[in-house]
Amino acid sequence: MLDNNLLTGEIPDCWLHWPYLRVVNLEDNNLMGKIPSSIGDLVALYSLHLRNNNLYGELPVSLQNCQELFLLDLRGNKFVGSIPIWFGQSLVVLILRSNMFRGTIPDELCNLTKLQILDLAHNNLSGTIPRCFQNLSSMATKFSSKGASSTEFLVYMFYSATFRFFYIENAVFVAKGREVKYNTVLRLVTSLDLSTNMLFGEIPEELTNLTSLQTLNLSDNLLTGRIPSKIGDMGALESLDLSVNQLSGEISPSISNLTFLNHLNLSYNNLIGQIPKSTQLQSFDLSSYAGNKLCGSPLEECCSTNEAMPPVGDEKQREGHFLEDGGFYLSLGLGFAFGFWIVLGSLLSNVPWSNAFSQFQNRIVKKFYAAIAERY
Repeated sequence: MLDNNLLTGEIPDCWLHWPYLRVVNLEDNNLMGKIPSSIGDLVALYSLHLRNNNLYGELPVSLQNCQELFLLDLRGNKFVGSIPIWFGQSLVVLILRSNMFRGTIPDELCNLTKLQILDLAHNNLSGTIPRCFQNLSSMATKFSSKGASSTEFLVYMFYSATFRFFYIENAVFVAKGREVKYNTVLRLVTSLDLSTNMLFGEIPEELTNLTSLQTLNLSDNLLTGRIPSKIGDMGALESLDLSVNQLSGEISPSISNLTFLNHLNLSYNNLIGQIPKSTQLQSFDLSSYAGNKLCGSPLEECCSTNEAMPPVGDEKQREGHFLEDGGFYLSLGLGFAFGFWIVLGSLLSNVPWSNAFSQFQNRIVKKFYAAIAERY
């Protein structure tokens, strides 16, 4: 473990000499270059921390040999290419945040049933959100102490018969709008962050099957459609961020069921209607709803519930008047324009006069259109 130093240069390509190494932690240094292929010789590797360096290139395929790897943190580098599809089934924490990965999110990630933390934010990913994310069973089932051994985040390493060293695993990711570092309680945390990419399409309704998910961040994408109607089924949600998308329609009333929610951001979408009522939803800051056409508490805009609607007969009568009077004004405008063409026709052969008259005519037509539109 050589994290938080001032190490520079490339990572040496000599890992085959330590095949039983369990933890590699080189995070928060100034390392550059590519991940050496010999990293795949660490067949007993549990966790690989390389975040916040200047590493680049594609991930080496040899990493698929590390079948016992349950934590991979590559945040804050310049890795490129597509997201690999060869990750091992033991993976519990996958953090690829703030890199340059492109392409779509592969469906193969849905096979990682032990995955509890998936952070793909701040990349160049496109396409839609996989519906098969509902298969991420560790985000859909409550934590059980009976299965703790499979996702235990204490790594023991023995150096001799009389000396034992243990390492408490940790991960840093964004939750509730800020960076949080988890260690001893890491196995209790579930998070899905796909923010700041170019994902489009609707939010899959199947995503609401992740009933044990605590943090969901889909902000700053190109998502459209409505907020899933069963969003309230995600009862463990503590943080929900859907801001800066193109979501439309009303907020699903079921969101009132999210009783553990303490961070919400729905700002800058195309949402309309009344904010559902619950203890949580009315306690959030106004900024949580900014940039929409919402009304109701905690916003100052009141929802109109008893707006008088004109009778059907009156509406038809008004429509007839519009056709009558509208035709009159339209005829008046056309006649006025025609008269000017006759009277001032001789001036049109002169280019400066022609341009000036054309601009004047456009202004007249716009004024007539504005008058009709304002009246009706």
